[in-house]
Amino acid sequence: MTQIHPTCVISPRAQLGRGVTAGAYCVIEDDVVIGDDCHLDPHVVVLSGTRLGIGNFIGGGSILGGRPQHKQALDAPGLLRVGDHNTIREHVTIHRGLKPGADTHLGSGNLLMVNAHVAHDCHIGDNTILANNVMLAGHVHVDNNAYLSGAVGVHQFCRVGSFAMVGGQAHIVKDVPPFVTVDGLSSLIVGLNRVGLRRAGATREELDQLKQAYRIAFRSGLRWEECLKALQQQFPTGRAAELHQFMAQTTRGCIQERSVPRQATIRLHDAARAA
Repeated sequence: MTQIHPTCVISPRAQLGRGVTAGAYCVIEDDVVIGDDCHLDPHVVVLSGTRLGIGNFIGGGSILGGRPQHKQALDAPGLLRVGDHNTIREHVTIHRGLKPGADTHLGSGNLLMVNAHVAHDCHIGDNTILANNVMLAGHVHVDNNAYLSGAVGVHQFCRVGSFAMVGGQAHIVKDVPPFVTVDGLSSLIVGLNRVGLRRAGATREELDQLKQAYRIAFRSGLRWEECLKALQQQFPTGRAAELHQFMAQTTRGCIQERSVPRQATIRLHDAARAA
C-alpha cells in the first residue's frame, strides 16, 4: 500500500507507482518516475529527470538526479536512469547526464553505501558494490559484479571491469581490467579476485585459464600489441577472452601489476591511442 508522509512535498506531475512509501520531508520534483514498491527514507530528494525502477530502497538524505558538477552543465541535462532492487544508503548523491540523450545509468541489484557519489554520465552495471565514500568522476563505467571498497576515487572516463575488487582508498587513474584485485595502498594490481570468482561459481578450469591469461597480460614482458595478440589467440572464448576484449578497448591504458619483473617491456598504456 502506498504510504506518503504528510510532510512530503511531491509534484503533481511526478509519477509514483503502486506501493511507494516516502518518509517525512521527502521532496519529489516534476518529471520524476518512481516504480512500484520503492521506499524512500526521510529527507530523500528526487529531482527532475530521475527514473527509478521497481523495489528500490533510498536511504535518508540521499539526493538523486542532481545537476552535473560541470561548467558546461545545460539547463536541460540528460536523465538519471536507475534499474530495479537497488539499495542506495544514506546521503548518496547521483547526478544526471551532462547533455540530453547522454544519461547516467545505474543497473539493478546494486548496493551503494553511505555517502557514495556517482557523477554525470556514469554507467554502473548490475550487482556491484560501492562502499562508503566511493567517488566516481564523470563518464566512469563500472561493469557487473565489481566491488569498490571504502573511499576509492575513480578518475573521469576510467573503466572498472567485471568482478574486479578495488581496495580501500585506491586512486584509480587508468582502467581496471576484469577479475583482478587492486591494492588500496599502491593502487596497483596484486592478483586475481579468486574469492569473488569462486563465489560467482567460476570453475577450476576457468580459474586456471584466467591465471594463464593474467600471466600473459602482466608478467610475460610482451609489448602491448604482442600481449593482445597472445591473449586473443590463446583464449578465444570464456572468461579469459573478456580480459582481451576489455584491454583491447582501453583508451586510458590499464593499471599494471605491483610487482613488475625488471626485464618486462609491457606497455599497458597505448600512446598511439591516447594521442
